[in-house]
Amino acid sequence: MKETPKQYIKRILGNLGGQHPLRVQGATPQKIKRLIRRLTPAEMRRRPAKGKWSIAEILAHLADTELVGGYRMRTILSKSGTPIQAFDQDDWARDGQYARRDPRHSLAVFKTLREANLRLLKSLSPKKWSNYGNHAERGKETIRRVVEMFAGHDLNHLKQIEAQAKRKRG
Repeated sequence: MKETPKQYIKRILGNLGGQHPLRVQGATPQKIKRLIRRLTPAEMRRRPAKGKWSIAEILAHLADTELVGGYRMRTILSKSGTPIQAFDQDDWARDGQYARRDPRHSLAVFKTLREANLRLLKSLSPKKWSNYGNHAERGKETIRRVVEMFAGHDLNHLKQIEAQAKRKRG
């Protein structure tokens, strides 16, 4: 059963547990690098179960969502109240051939995009943090909420990567 947008928001924000979202985002690429350090590309491409993403697919997803997030934030910052289009991550994974992407390259792309997005966020005036977009599924989302959602999203996928990396290492 697919979760509702409200359930998704609650689950993702629940991952933060009081952690500072920008610190979480800043630490994520290095944490992933450490978790996958000893894994081979083949190990990272192995799915943990039918219908579940491999580490390689998660890394490709993180790279693409960082690109989307950067675009969304820049759009919101340039015009508060702008509509924000949703996307189907499973369609993107299939059509973007996440399973075939080089996981280390996906991590490098994610890291580069993340650094650019964090530089932007750290340069914002307090007023800009209240700019918002109207997400097609989740409704009004301020820059602050987008940042919190991305940090919670990071933590969600870090748990998945960590669990898979432990199983693969034995």
